[in-house]
Amino acid sequence: MSMRERFSSAIRSCRKSERQPEQTQRPEEKRGLTRRSLVKTLAAAPILGGLLPVAARAAGGDGAQYEVDGISGATPKDFEYTAIGDLDGELSKGHIGDLELSRMILGGNMMGGWAHSRDLIYVSDLMQNYNTERKIFETLRLAELAGINTLLTNPVQIEVINKYWKEEGGAIQFISDCGGATLREGVERSVDGGAQGCFTHGGMADTLADRGDTDTIGEAVELIREYGVPAGIGAHKLETLKACVDAGITPDFWMKTYHDYGDGYLCEDPQAVRDFMATREEPWIAFKVLGAGVIHPNAGFRHAFEGGADFICVGMFDFQIVEDVNIACSVLNGDLNRSRPWRA
Repeated sequence: MSMRERFSSAIRSCRKSERQPEQTQRPEEKRGLTRRSLVKTLAAAPILGGLLPVAARAAGGDGAQYEVDGISGATPKDFEYTAIGDLDGELSKGHIGDLELSRMILGGNMMGGWAHSRDLIYVSDLMQNYNTERKIFETLRLAELAGINTLLTNPVQIEVINKYWKEEGGAIQFISDCGGATLREGVERSVDGGAQGCFTHGGMADTLADRGDTDTIGEAVELIREYGVPAGIGAHKLETLKACVDAGITPDFWMKTYHDYGDGYLCEDPQAVRDFMATREEPWIAFKVLGAGVIHPNAGFRHAFEGGADFICVGMFDFQIVEDVNIACSVLNGDLNRSRPWRA
């Protein structure tokens, strides 16, 4: 049985950490992450739930510390841990403007608890209880160690991202979907929160395009550019992208769903998406490449890169990161049947 299949028996609910507001910090102000020292620390450490072995401050506040046992307790003894020491590849990178991105980007929906879960009604609660603030920090740290240098998520998570930069010395980049009451509000909040790239929220852009209001999308793209960061257009519907092109709006990158599971869930016609992207020179970040959890990464990653995607955005639990990086490296370094030139 694979690690993914044993997930349901491995997770135990844990209390959410209380999040306190932190002063917004720009990426250039944060101290760098020392990859070598962190690899040394984590190489033999299993990453699962809230069980990362860490030096935790003892009760009483006298400065004494004790070592938390990351193996004991309710976690099954036969669970197959995937630690940073199992990493056997290095992710290649590409560029959107001056921004260098790993070919696989960490998606933030699962950390926020609003991941697509099809008909399962408990998933959001499960994810919010699993992804405590400390667990998010551990996930971001492991992603960086594994070569993922970018997180793509919603402005709601700005507070925890800034806290990670400030208190944990993290250096992961942040691309925002600019979700909010309005696109303008989302853009301004994202840039103020340190986003190094922004794009129009897919659901909001779809709604605007359905109404024939591509002007608001275009205004958001121009506002992002005024702030000096790459500006993208996100969408679930291919018609949204086509409407923007017809309106003369050319973003710095596209953010479009892409998978071929067959039920049309968030990607109604993958071949049409592939054909459209073949005509575009702008970089493309493909998301929902695993069809909200129903496609194995071996198939989903290959389908996305062979379909022309320059980057893939993938939501991952911490214990899936190394495995997924290894799969992505294997796909990227293998024989890809790719007709669209790399645009990044």
